[in-house]
Amino acid sequence: MPLVTVVVALLVVGVLLWLVNRYIPMQGTIKGILNAVVVIVVVLWLLKVFNLLGYLSQFRVGH
Repeated sequence: MPLVTVVVALLVVGVLLWLVNRYIPMQGTIKGILNAVVVIVVVLWLLKVFNLLGYLSQFRVGH
């Protein structure tokens, strides 16, 4: 995936999240949960795009 596509996707997600936070009235806790979910999904997507998700799954904790 070209880097320009990744940057454009991040900008679109950022603008959409800003619009939701700015113009849709909701409780602060719900807004915080929504922001956290979006950030986690974007980070996982970026890890998958740059093929780091498979690399991270090789680490083991414990035995």
